[in-house]
Amino acid sequence: MEKMIHPATTIGHVHLIVSNLSRSIRFYCEMIGFQILKQERSIVTLTVDGITPLLVLEEQADAVLKPRGTTGLYHFAILVPDRASLARSLLHLLQKGYPLQGASDHQFSEAVYLADPDGNGIEIYADRPKNEWERTENGEYKGVTKPLDVNGLLVEVGNTPWSGLPSGTRIGHVHLHVANIQEADEFYRNGLGFEATIRMENHALFVSAGGYHHHIGLNTWAGIGAPKPPENAVGLRLFSILLPNQNELKKVAEQLKNIGVTFELAKQTIFVKDPSGNQIQLKVKVKE
Repeated sequence: MEKMIHPATTIGHVHLIVSNLSRSIRFYCEMIGFQILKQERSIVTLTVDGITPLLVLEEQADAVLKPRGTTGLYHFAILVPDRASLARSLLHLLQKGYPLQGASDHQFSEAVYLADPDGNGIEIYADRPKNEWERTENGEYKGVTKPLDVNGLLVEVGNTPWSGLPSGTRIGHVHLHVANIQEADEFYRNGLGFEATIRMENHALFVSAGGYHHHIGLNTWAGIGAPKPPENAVGLRLFSILLPNQNELKKVAEQLKNIGVTFELAKQTIFVKDPSGNQIQLKVKVKE
């Protein structure tokens, strides 16, 4: 239990490399519903509440598409606070005619899938009440993928119009392509201290803090031994993990040392890459 990450740990923000910043801003504000928090020359920070950064977009002039069969982002997941909010997001996308890649019922959540103009995967989802999440005989959550009851969901829209992502929206999880599940297991469980919640044979692993269904998904669907994408590829620059206090940050640092992982510690923030090259920022959550 000493290695277990603090149950209050959450995902913070996601930082993406994009090829056309203006185009990406339009997409994420007009289609998804973010607001601009801060904008510099080639970087914009997006929010929902006007305070909390959730998504950072950085334009890279020589950006190339992320090659198939490489590690990196599979999708990042935007967690909306309730089913009605998900319904309004879905209806908005349908009315705008934006192409969807899927719509699924995972038993513990309902989700809609799409990609941004650079092909970065996005999930918008709402959780079911935790007391409805089903477990298997070994204590893990049942990971299922069934077709979403779209008509049943859209009934939840009611007379409330879409007005962007609602208050309470956050980044619920990040799902990554990795080269090796065993190496990822060692890093995310023994290094960072997450708990395994769903295993799919030897090709996918889902881990979480505090009994959540998953904060991080890991898969080898791009191929076992998949290489890293080029440095100038669009996709994930990094994502952040928020810890509740400084002692928890120190604990994670010690655990990473114990498994032989090198990292950078700067301004009370850990920067580390997983074995597949996915960069993570661990920091203490700012108290509101």
